[in-house]
Amino acid sequence: MKIVFTIARILLGAVFVFFGLNIFLQFLHMPPPPSGPAGDFAKALFVSHYIYVVGALQVSGVLLCLAGRFVPLGLTLLGPVIVNILLFHILLNPTGLPMACFVAVLALIVLQQPSGDADQRGGILPDIRRAIGSAGLQKSWSSVNRFTVTVSRLKRCPRCHAH
Repeated sequence: MKIVFTIARILLGAVFVFFGLNIFLQFLHMPPPPSGPAGDFAKALFVSHYIYVVGALQVSGVLLCLAGRFVPLGLTLLGPVIVNILLFHILLNPTGLPMACFVAVLALIVLQQPSGDADQRGGILPDIRRAIGSAGLQKSWSSVNRFTVTVSRLKRCPRCHAH
């Protein structure tokens, strides 16, 4: 199964490196923008130079994914870009929808890759118990648990509920 994750990560990386660098280097001939709302949206991205931010997110996110160590952070940068690509092709220009779905499936496969730790799945946020313990909040967290246990015991008390 590890090979599936690796192949998906490399394919995702190839797609975003190619199209992300194309925004800056323009080595792939860009077709004229489509007519209608899709064209207006594409023109707005180019005129406002917002497309360069999207390209930077693509390249930086995919480089983090390809490094292998920062995959969750890379997917965090690529996630909004993938959602926007999907929504663009679903709502405005359905001709590129198969490729957008392919990229989304690759990202979902890479997202499911477990981390190196056997008992913890990959993710961006650390385990909440470790964060509480390392921040010195264990004592206050224990008092919250004691309060919850006390309240639950009161609810089961027959004298308290005999009205």
